[in-house]
Amino acid sequence: MSNEDTLNRFAAIVGEKYTLRNTEDIAPFLKEPRGLFHGTSPMVLRPGSVGEVSQILALATSTGTAIVPQAGNTGHTGGQVPLEGSHQVIVSLSRLNAIRDIDLAGNAMTVEAGCILDAIHQAAHGVGRMFPLSLGSQGSCQIGGNLSTNAGGTAVLAYGNTRQLCLGLEVVLPTGELWNGLRSLKKDNTGYDLRDLFIGAEGTLGIITAAVIRIFPIPAGQQVAVAGLKSPADALTLFNLAQHKCGNSLTGFELMPRLGMEFTTTHIPGNRDPLENAHPWYVLIDVSSGQSEEAADTLLQGILEEAFETSLVQDAVIAQSETQRQAIWKLRESMSESQKPEGASLKHDVSVPVASIPQFMAEADAAVLHAMPDARFVAFGHMGDGNIHYNISQPKGAPADPFLARRHEINEIVHGIVLKFNGSISAEHGIGQLKRDKLAEIREPIEMDLMRRVKMAFDPAGIMNPGKVIAV
Repeated sequence: MSNEDTLNRFAAIVGEKYTLRNTEDIAPFLKEPRGLFHGTSPMVLRPGSVGEVSQILALATSTGTAIVPQAGNTGHTGGQVPLEGSHQVIVSLSRLNAIRDIDLAGNAMTVEAGCILDAIHQAAHGVGRMFPLSLGSQGSCQIGGNLSTNAGGTAVLAYGNTRQLCLGLEVVLPTGELWNGLRSLKKDNTGYDLRDLFIGAEGTLGIITAAVIRIFPIPAGQQVAVAGLKSPADALTLFNLAQHKCGNSLTGFELMPRLGMEFTTTHIPGNRDPLENAHPWYVLIDVSSGQSEEAADTLLQGILEEAFETSLVQDAVIAQSETQRQAIWKLRESMSESQKPEGASLKHDVSVPVASIPQFMAEADAAVLHAMPDARFVAFGHMGDGNIHYNISQPKGAPADPFLARRHEINEIVHGIVLKFNGSISAEHGIGQLKRDKLAEIREPIEMDLMRRVKMAFDPAGIMNPGKVIAV
């Protein structure tokens, strides 16, 4: 049977209407947002049911056809696009976008993999609940991709990452078999936790088609502030103070540098620095209360009053309305986007122990400046959980290509310092193609061997997203 005959059999499963073969139609599925990886594929399949996904994978295993699952195509490590020069078939989950069930008593929602994150937020709010996963791409990313990469976001401090927000999964295995693990139990110790194998596996073990996710009561009150301070060390002290005063009511603590504030207020319409004077560093503090708006405000004011008394904070402003709260969060959420007009950037999604953040940043800055004296640092992120987006913008006025040509060299410098602090080279973006080889370098041989054994056990034919996460 020719390759064309095989492709026609795949198309027959979903119908020609939901099969993309035209070069222009396929093009958006072949590159990721940062443009680092471009792949090739003969077709994109858009199944409309779990049964069709099952048929696709059964045929793929029998014919040895490589499959690349793709959700909203917002990932940053190339895990969702096919390899260059390959004939891997893309399976887009966008049509599997139903919200199957909402269980208010159990605070759980069953959603299909193609549900856009914003749509889940809206559905939860419609029944007086919230789903706390919050990402800059939430208007286009899909929950299947969030689960497959174990996405983090700005609410990890209080609610955990996507793994902690998932109770059960429905997964189509490479053989076409269906595992229905859509259980909403908070406690279930019956054997190996298969759910956790698929979360973060980036589509290398099977295709997630649905999930039971945790939803939460909407806080009775929420308050947000921005504070200006001198250094990451002061930010760490402020974080410890905030945790001591608020406990679980501290729902966000984000670190932002002056240069990042300049970028986001210059390039993003409507953004402005809420403080009167410029400061070397800023933090965004988010506090929630199950009691009232006044209770959240009292908690936040208590933090800032003590911080002012000890000269820890130089200036601060508390939002006075929902519009102001959203404007403050927009400063942080648009910080990555605001780097694009400044040219090329080298981005590092890393994590270190929270207590090590100031020292890590000082050592990384010094090492990068030694290699690249004109580097511009935009290191920001989730200080409360140790995840820093250690980004470096190209020198002002310099060409992009020579800067980007040093990507590997600078990556090695930054990642070397991350590992010195027992940190991670991938905090929330996954491994994909970008960090696959580095993963093999830094993990113990037994860890890599165990991962390969898991891969072979689930996908002996090697059809699931080959070339991503691990090389088999």
